[in-house]
Amino acid sequence: MSEVPSTAPAATDAVPLRGFVARGRLLGLIGPAFVAAIAFVDPGNIATNISAGVDYKYLLLWAVVAAALMAMVVQYLSAKLGLATGQSLAEVCRERTNTPVRITLWLVAEIVVISTDLAEFVGGAIALQLLFDIPLLPGGIIVAAVSMLVLRMRVKGRELFPIVVVALLVVLAGCFIYLIARSPFDPSAALASLVPRLDDSASALLACGIIGATVMPHAVFLHSSLAGSFAAERRRGTPLPVLLRYLRRDVLVAMTLAGVVNALMLLIATELPAGTSSELDAVYRAFADNRGTVFAVCFAVAMLASGLASACAGVFAGQAIMQGFLRVRSNIWLRRLISTIPALVVLALVPNTTQALVLSQVVLSFGLPFALIPLLIFTSRRVVMAELVNGPVVKLLGGLITAIVVGLNMFLLVITFAG
Repeated sequence: MSEVPSTAPAATDAVPLRGFVARGRLLGLIGPAFVAAIAFVDPGNIATNISAGVDYKYLLLWAVVAAALMAMVVQYLSAKLGLATGQSLAEVCRERTNTPVRITLWLVAEIVVISTDLAEFVGGAIALQLLFDIPLLPGGIIVAAVSMLVLRMRVKGRELFPIVVVALLVVLAGCFIYLIARSPFDPSAALASLVPRLDDSASALLACGIIGATVMPHAVFLHSSLAGSFAAERRRGTPLPVLLRYLRRDVLVAMTLAGVVNALMLLIATELPAGTSSELDAVYRAFADNRGTVFAVCFAVAMLASGLASACAGVFAGQAIMQGFLRVRSNIWLRRLISTIPALVVLALVPNTTQALVLSQVVLSFGLPFALIPLLIFTSRRVVMAELVNGPVVKLLGGLITAIVVGLNMFLLVITFAG
């Protein structure tokens, strides 16, 4: 990557969360990491974690826990980049890479956004079908329309977006807490499954999907953009140690919550009868048969909250990516419509929508190094980060996470093409 002089402009494109951040700092609980965290519990996570629990019981719980720990480190680096530079990762890449690298990173990021939209709209549409018997295609259109409405709130500069997203995250967490309270599971088997192990190529595919679904590349771009509000607070005179302490607490609490919810998703699926299909509609029916209608409805409500919230977050991630890499303020309505089309095509034509959800998460896993590597490089450069540059321990952790992700992807390629 070639270096160009830093301009480090003010974060004018950052989501306007100044008042939200100030209130969050006062409460010590809610901040930009909670908005980014919704990307870690989207319908793709539900599909992959439920599939893992149904097909392999406790085997892949280690992948869920490992992905949550990775997410903490990655999102901390993303937020710290926003605090140090007042820019999103996409903006930093635009200013500090040559044209071929910049275009490649942008194209991969756009593919990631499309895959994310696929998971959001498909998952939300399935939930609407289960709850209200709405056909999949109209359900996907409803989810898209809701995200458009939230996007309009962003265009008008309102701060309702983070409140809505955090509220949906709370609903999602509450649903899964209720579900796990009603679901007996084996604690000793769960603890034993924390030792990494894979049974076959299909379990490797799911492990790759779990990591892709949890450590989300578009969330890396989104969080750095949201964290531009920290830089604005710093320019207003808030001491750096105070902001850094809040940033760490924000990431720790939000990512822990997201990690717990992901683990609960897998655990509630382990008690389903052998032979249960991992398709979400079949899982819903199995829950209704074995745990009752209320249990199944709570599962569908959780999936709907996940789909709506992650669709809203995806709006901002897509904007941060395009504006950051291209410095282009395109027609956001047209852009959102175009990114919605692949998801609607899948809903109209693909019979196994759950498998489409899982594969969308695998695509995200393959796109993850294209966000992780630039993030690690730039947060390790003093010319970019000044006193917030990564120390040796953080560099080691970041490098290890990147190596694991790339290694899993290469392993998956080998076993896939070797049969």
